[in-house]
Amino acid sequence: MQLEATAVEVARAAAALIRAEVGRALGVGSKSSPTDVVTQTDIDAETLMRKLIAEATPEASILGEEGGDTTPGGRVQWIIDPLDGTVNFLYGLPVVGVSAAVAVDGGIVAGAVVDVGRDEAFSAALGHGARVDGQPIAVAPCNELGSALVMTGFSYRASVRERQGAIVHRLVPLARDIRCFGSAALALCWVGAGRGDAYFERDIKVWDYSAGALVAAEAGARIELPCPENDGLVVAGGPAVFDALREQVRQDR
Repeated sequence: MQLEATAVEVARAAAALIRAEVGRALGVGSKSSPTDVVTQTDIDAETLMRKLIAEATPEASILGEEGGDTTPGGRVQWIIDPLDGTVNFLYGLPVVGVSAAVAVDGGIVAGAVVDVGRDEAFSAALGHGARVDGQPIAVAPCNELGSALVMTGFSYRASVRERQGAIVHRLVPLARDIRCFGSAALALCWVGAGRGDAYFERDIKVWDYSAGALVAAEAGARIELPCPENDGLVVAGGPAVFDALREQVRQDR
């Protein structure tokens, strides 16, 4: 539970830095494609997170979206995304998350995702449930895909977007509705908190989903995470809708 508390502290500190930057001029660059942007705020937030993590757990390595893997080796590794939802941040949209997860011997044992706009901290520890601001959360009691609010996101790669668009086209008449909020970490937490019933996305990175997937799973969701056999697919949902959603999103393989 101490690692969970540290994850919350680290993510909250970065969220405060991001809130202070809202409305200011941003230095903007690109990464994998012109649509995959990074701002100076991303970099500054990750620098702060790395500093706080090094102070709290000096023996741990850190894998971050902007800074890569530092001091590799050892049993403990932090996996961080300082600003999940950079495009939203760039446009002034209030859907931005800060994600911090902790792995021990390769398995995620604790994590936190802070919703910058709402100032909420979702967190979880393996085997100890999930919380938002310390209060327990659980998945919604949705019984079928036709009643489900399904969340998704889109890759920065055009070829993957085309496949994702075909999946959404197929799902629209089958689900209650579909939403794309632009933050995988928050979408996973919202599944855990019952603010949506399911989520899927292809081609996202380990720092995008590690903390949020633990929150969702500890809140009662079923989860499929990326592996070589599933083309980088993440699926999360309540027990009654997971299989139906997974079947639909895997049809394009």
